Amino acid sequence: MSTWQRLFDFSNAFAHPVTVAIVVTICSGLITASVTIRVLHQKQMVTPDTFRELLDRTRSWYVLSLAMVAPILLGAFWVWVFFLLLSLFCFREFARATSLYKSKTAVVSIVIAILIAYFATLDHWPELFNTSTALGIVLIITISLIPDQPAGYIRRVSLSIISFALFGVSLNHLAFISNDILYRPIILWILICTELNDVFAYLSGKAIGGPKLIPNTSPNKTIAGSLGAIVLTTLVSASIASFIFRGTELGRPIHLVTMGLLISVLGQCGDLVISSIKRDLAIKDMAALIPGHGGLLDRFDSLLIMAPVLFHYINYFLPDGLGANQSVQILSGL
Repeated sequence: MSTWQRLFDFSNAFAHPVTVAIVVTICSGLITASVTIRVLHQKQMVTPDTFRELLDRTRSWYVLSLAMVAPILLGAFWVWVFFLLLSLFCFREFARATSLYKSKTAVVSIVIAILIAYFATLDHWPELFNTSTALGIVLIITISLIPDQPAGYIRRVSLSIISFALFGVSLNHLAFISNDILYRPIILWILICTELNDVFAYLSGKAIGGPKLIPNTSPNKTIAGSLGAIVLTTLVSASIASFIFRGTELGRPIHLVTMGLLISVLGQCGDLVISSIKRDLAIKDMAALIPGHGGLLDRFDSLLIMAPVLFHYINYFLPDGLGANQSVQILSGL
């Protein structure tokens, strides 16, 4: 596949059967949810308030699904754009919630660090990609000296490094997958399993109940919900991944199960990390951008811890790694 085709050509968007299956599943799920909600409302099986809440959530999922799926189908460049914007907007929500935005120097240093990391991804420059984390941290620590304000330096730098690590480095790992020939099914697999993990945890927790997982951090999460999500997500993930990685080392059962566990366990950890931050700040949601969901960070928090770990697991066991046999340094090498 040429660089131009990988970046912009959508004529082969549905070339892989997993891509087709996931897109059809998402569309079917949204339509089914819409019909079910209206049927429940007509039969007066839900209260008017619950109906409006479910309607808002479903409408938001239509928008979110389109925002996630369309770039993946259109080409790798648009995947890069999507994750770059997601990183910047998640950072914006975090900066506002923590008041980090008051330090213009901190904000500028983080944005520059994120842009360097994402340039390495767009350029398909593995060496810069691998060193961008260290470079970004050094950049943030150094630029933070410019205002010559020692008071609050530790807090500003700490929050800045956390911001860069969670929203720049972590999400950029998903963007880098777009350099691989199988980026469409791989990214769709990760996204749908991550979202299903939340659904499975909610349904299992409601159905079984029982002791809370860590009540001070997330009062609504139960041990049963967590374990139910781990089992169900691992089964779904392994089933999908078996079609993506068939014929490779990752197609072996041990790796299929491990990847499913990583998605579920670390996905829940990402959710709990943001929950802990919100409890520390005494806020319910990071923002109110998405009706029924909160902010972007509230919706995509499950990716933050899982993304880099799963990326490096896949990259290690795939022959030659992600992006093998694709052109590198497509911009800086000209």
